[in-house]
Amino acid sequence: MIPSTAQVMPRPGKMVSVRDLKFTYEGGVEALRGVNLDIHEGEMLAIVGGNGSGKTTFAKILNGLLRPPSGSVVVDGKNASSMTVAELAKTVGYAFQNPDHQLFSSTVEDEVRFGPRNLGYPEAEVARMAGQAMDAMRLGAIRGLPPLSLRLSDRRRISIASVIAMDPKVLILDEPTTGLDAAETKNLMESVSMLNREGRTIVLITHDMRLVAEYAHRVVVMSNGRVLLDSDVSGAFSDLALLRQSSLEPPPVTLLAHGLSDHGIPKDIISPQELALRLLMLRGERQ
Repeated sequence: MIPSTAQVMPRPGKMVSVRDLKFTYEGGVEALRGVNLDIHEGEMLAIVGGNGSGKTTFAKILNGLLRPPSGSVVVDGKNASSMTVAELAKTVGYAFQNPDHQLFSSTVEDEVRFGPRNLGYPEAEVARMAGQAMDAMRLGAIRGLPPLSLRLSDRRRISIASVIAMDPKVLILDEPTTGLDAAETKNLMESVSMLNREGRTIVLITHDMRLVAEYAHRVVVMSNGRVLLDSDVSGAFSDLALLRQSSLEPPPVTLLAHGLSDHGIPKDIISPQELALRLLMLRGERQ
C-alpha cells in the first residue's frame, strides 16, 4: 500500500458536539439548516465551502458571538447556551478573517495582553500567558511596535496570538492565509501546526484546498448551510463533482491524478510526492 501524506489523527474525546443547528439572519437569510457535527480533541479540522455556505456563521456560534435560535451546542462537556461569551472564549478562541477587526492597542504586547487581562487574570499571569502566545507566534522582535503599522502577515500572527493568550482548547482560524504569499503562509502554518502538536484543537475555515491537503486531518464540506461531506482529506478530494458543487477547486496534483485515473492512478492523491511514487511504481509494473 502506498503511504499517503494526509495526516490521520485518532479521535479521543469530543471537544464540540453540534446537533440540528439552525440560524437565520434578520431579513430571512438561512445561514445554517440543521448542522450536525463533532469536533474531536487534538485534531486539525478544515471546514471548507464557497461564500455563503455557513462556515463563518458556524464558527461564530461556537465562540458565542452568535446565539442560535434552535439546536444544541456542547463545548467541552458544557451546554453553550448556558455559558457567557467570556466563558466560551476561554474554551473556543476565534481569529477573524480580517485581523484589523481585532487590533486596536498601541503595541503588539498590549494587544496580546488584552484578552487574558479582560478575563480577570492577575497581572503576573497575564504577562506569562501573553509571553507564551507571542513566543508561539514569533512576535518577540516586534512586541513594542504598533500592530496596525505592520504588514498583513504580522497582523495575522498578532490576531492569533491575542486569541491563544486566553489559552482556549479550540482555536478557530477564519481564512488565516488570505493575502499571504507562499513563504508567509508556510511560516504561519508552521506555528499553527506546532500549537496542534502540543494538543490544541484547530479548526481551519478556508477555501484554499492546498492548505487543506498539506495540514488538515479531516475535511467538512459545507454548502448552503448544510454539511455535504465529512471525510478524511483523501476522501474529500476524490469527489471532484461535490467539490465544484461547493465552489471549491482541488490542488493541481489532484486534478492531474484524476486525469490519469484511467492509467491506474488513484483519484484521491493529494501531494506531488505521492503522485511521483505512484507513477514510479506503475512504470516498474509495466517494465
